[in-house]
Amino acid sequence: MSDWLVVIDPQAVFAARDSEWGSPFFDEAMPRIRALAEAFRDQVVVTRWLPTADRSTSWGDYFAAWPFADRPADDALFDLVPAAAGLSRHPTVDLPTFGKWGPELESVVGRGARVVLCGVSTDCCVISTALAAADAGAHVTVAADACAGSTAENHAAALQVMGLYPPQIVVTDTADVLAGR
Repeated sequence: MSDWLVVIDPQAVFAARDSEWGSPFFDEAMPRIRALAEAFRDQVVVTRWLPTADRSTSWGDYFAAWPFADRPADDALFDLVPAAAGLSRHPTVDLPTFGKWGPELESVVGRGARVVLCGVSTDCCVISTALAAADAGAHVTVAADACAGSTAENHAAALQVMGLYPPQIVVTDTADVLAGR
């Protein structure tokens, strides 16, 4: 079984400095994400968060709290950033959930896969994906310096929580991941 790189949500909504969800660390993480993608070649999958959740659920309250994001799914705000273009030959896994682990992603990488996670936001979509993947039996590595949090404190807190789950989740950095390829 080969390792897969899962690039979580490298989208304009999380990269733009003027976005309410923009990470101030996105630009620092992106070169590391690209370096990882180059090393993983055809074993890369990219995810996108889309605002298509059922508004009759708690997502209705969520969109009421974040009305700027309550737009059609084809709005440019949800496009991949130009630096993420071409990272994967596979179609993006588009979901209306924070966590991207589920049947859609597992069908690409395989059951019990070894996955390296990177992307944004460490304290939301990355941690949600990591915990669900570990629960499903995947072997998860988080490339911490290829993740971007909403704040430095939230990034560190999310990494600390994920670090509580060894050996199912291992938190490391891009250099260590690349050294193991």
